[in-house]
Amino acid sequence: MKKIVAIATFFAFLSSVTIAQQTDLRLGFQVSPTFSWMTTDDNEINNNGTNLGLKLGARGEVFFRDNYAFLIGLGFAFNTGGQLLHNQFSDAWQRSDIPNGVIVPFPAGTDLRYNLQYVEIPFGLKFRTNEIGYMRYYAELPVITLGFKSQARGQVTYTSIKEDKIDIKKEVTPLALSWGIGGGIEYSVSDGTSLIGGVSFQRGFTDVTKNYKSKNGADPVNEKATISSVIIHLGVMF
Repeated sequence: MKKIVAIATFFAFLSSVTIAQQTDLRLGFQVSPTFSWMTTDDNEINNNGTNLGLKLGARGEVFFRDNYAFLIGLGFAFNTGGQLLHNQFSDAWQRSDIPNGVIVPFPAGTDLRYNLQYVEIPFGLKFRTNEIGYMRYYAELPVITLGFKSQARGQVTYTSIKEDKIDIKKEVTPLALSWGIGGGIEYSVSDGTSLIGGVSFQRGFTDVTKNYKSKNGADPVNEKATISSVIIHLGVMF
């Protein structure tokens, strides 16, 4: 999987370079810290922790007017997710290999942490001001992001029990869809090259978790769990 993604990323970058030679397109890279958390529509399952993660990737901006552009990217989101507190007993992660010594179903008061990795394709619109000194201000909205699950690890915590690095790929949906808005500053360091600093908010549309019928015969828990993120954008465009 990793080799396939790496090859796809390489050819996507080569294609972008070719397009850039023929259109008014800027290319860039980002290294962006993220803070993500999870929420559900079940009052008995609540957010109880934030994940510190990182987004790495390339992006392009195709300008159709001087200060208006379509944006598209390709990158990786590492350690996105969050921690959910289950106030009642939980039959979650029943298709995963839970370590010996962990009570299943999980007792009330169990924290389940999701550490997820995605290959992401964001696209949207960018608006920016005219240059003011060496700076421009910009806004990006809306930004729609497609995420393809590449890894899913979990951690179980209750009383004195703590088990991490549990493979939970079978518990997480393969595709994530989210929307976002953001803004920031471009600082020109030379002709055609700018440093980028900004912040954005991203909110999931789709349910992250799969819901199965309980092994004890009870009806499946059909809560919807989504991921929200605050992203600090750091990058360069040229």
